[in-house]
Amino acid sequence: MISFTVRITFSSGDRSEIAEILHALTTASRQEPGCVSYTPHALYDDPDTILIYEQYKDKEALEAHQSSEHFKRYAVGGLYQKMRERVREDLVALL
Repeated sequence: MISFTVRITFSSGDRSEIAEILHALTTASRQEPGCVSYTPHALYDDPDTILIYEQYKDKEALEAHQSSEHFKRYAVGGLYQKMRERVREDLVALL
């Protein structure tokens, strides 16, 4: 299993557009056969920072996600165009 978070910071003026993009990206991503979990969060004390928790069955499932039309449209063509900063943190399950 592959698990990671993506922390992305946006401008306050882009909040509603980011919410729409995240809704479309999340809906499509959750329908992928290899997607175990795809959950975006706004930070409680910083609503301009989004944390997305993602899990995929394996490397092939992650590659399929990153090659999908919805990823290209909503992540690369949407979120990445609006972000101010992006950090990915890979996770290792302890149990």
